[in-house]
Amino acid sequence: MKVLILGGSGMIGQALARSLTADRHEVWALTRNPEKARLPDGVQAVGWDGRTMDGWGYLVNEMDVIVNLVGENLAKWPWTEKQKQRFLDSRVSAGRAVVAAVKAAARPPKVLIQASGINHYGLRGAPADESTPPGDDFLAQLTVAWEDSTKDVEGFGVRRVVIRTAVVFAKNALLFGLMALPVRLFVGGRMGSGEQAVPWIHIEDHVAAVRFLLENDSAQGPFNLTAPGQASNADFYRVMARVMKRPFWFPVPAFLMRLVLGGMSVLVLEGRFSRPAKLLEMGFRFKYPELEDALRDLLAR
Repeated sequence: MKVLILGGSGMIGQALARSLTADRHEVWALTRNPEKARLPDGVQAVGWDGRTMDGWGYLVNEMDVIVNLVGENLAKWPWTEKQKQRFLDSRVSAGRAVVAAVKAAARPPKVLIQASGINHYGLRGAPADESTPPGDDFLAQLTVAWEDSTKDVEGFGVRRVVIRTAVVFAKNALLFGLMALPVRLFVGGRMGSGEQAVPWIHIEDHVAAVRFLLENDSAQGPFNLTAPGQASNADFYRVMARVMKRPFWFPVPAFLMRLVLGGMSVLVLEGRFSRPAKLLEMGFRFKYPELEDALRDLLAR
């Protein structure tokens, strides 16, 4: 199988590429700086501008699968209106480039895996599954535009799978490291009310789920890539403190987080519980379905 990954030099892209090459699949990764990109052995780097199909569109004729993971990291502070526009532009431009490349291809790929976010369902409400409509806040509408950017490939006979991804827990993940920092410094505790959801998935389960979906011909449409084990913010920090053998006692007031982070504070003060309903219905088995097992794997070594 030949796979082209947009965003292949990122954490998730590298992990997926490593898994695919280990099984002798051929992988190409689009990156803005192919000379300096740190890619797994065997992955071929291809340069691009992040916006168009120039310099790489021809490859689509040879590919069986395209995986589009491109989207500027939300953990960039502060969230000015200009920064929000960059979040949107990075996602939509990449998606449109994929559509243009597929449209121009004499032989379109069989499958497109399109990235999205679990915050598609809004910041609050009853537990969500894939049938729940999108929210009306900035993050939810960002995912709507992200997903819609590649919708047109379906008209060319491409099976499209949308992965609505939770926070990916991995040792080298920037956001996970920031979340663990207060506990490491012995000041771990809930943030705000602590009742808000912390949707999460272990990196191994994320990669396994993507491969499950690209290899399963019946998989189509949106899938929640989030662990079945539901966790509130208070649960998350309580379990992390226990795993790291640190105290759980220092709550951070919501107003302080809003003062420091501004609009970005919704990433830690808000969150809606969701379920990977379609993955479970299709028989996917999580290696780390519960929070404590995942944290012990990543932190207790």
